[in-house]
Amino acid sequence: MQTQILVPAAVLIIWSLVMLLWMGAARFPAMARAGIRLQERTGGRGQDLEGVLEPSVNWKAHNYAHLMEQPTLFYACVLILALVGYSPLVLVAAWLYVTLRIAHSLWQALVNTIPVRFTLFMLSSFVLLFMAVNALVEAL
Repeated sequence: MQTQILVPAAVLIIWSLVMLLWMGAARFPAMARAGIRLQERTGGRGQDLEGVLEPSVNWKAHNYAHLMEQPTLFYACVLILALVGYSPLVLVAAWLYVTLRIAHSLWQALVNTIPVRFTLFMLSSFVLLFMAVNALVEAL
């Protein structure tokens, strides 16, 4: 098994947890400013905070949710590639994917203009497609 490709996946997992912490660090003070007292609430979901907290606070949560979506395909792809093998170019692609996802996170959490965010998303999607095709070819 070639395990070098697992490193970018581990980095993306760590980044996802950083975004989780950032989301909490932004949301708890914002909820206090909005007069939301957690000890007086039951149930609820993060989506309930839409329109209640300022948008820039919710951007972190939106990005955290995004990191739980498409990157799951990346993790599966990386595991397949680790098992069946990959070229050095695919390893570069894995690092490029992680770099683009981190850039996407930072952009969405801090600036969040759609054209740049969409471009980063599409670029990372094309990189993931390249990796997935390579995983399929190697597996066959």
